[in-house]
Amino acid sequence: MSSPSKTTGQKNSMLGSVKETVGNIFGARDMAQRGREQHAAGEGEIKAAKAQGYVEGTSDRVVGKKDSVVGAVTGDKTQQTAGNARQEKGERKQEWNK
Repeated sequence: MSSPSKTTGQKNSMLGSVKETVGNIFGARDMAQRGREQHAAGEGEIKAAKAQGYVEGTSDRVVGKKDSVVGAVTGDKTQQTAGNARQEKGERKQEWNK
């Protein structure tokens, strides 16, 4: 199974809504039901992708903070700078996936 994707989830959510609407307009209950299911699956994939992104952001923040502190303690400015950058990247990723 591939990783969840916000893009794929949004596509399936939208297509499912369209199928449901068309099915309802034309009285095609099976099509409307398949549309509801596709929409729900798309919404679930979006939530899963956001959760995965948030966890990855948390990991980046923790590792970045550790690298920053170790770099500061040992006087390694390169490690400290890289740690700060990774921590900031993690914060942005968490914010994007709230």
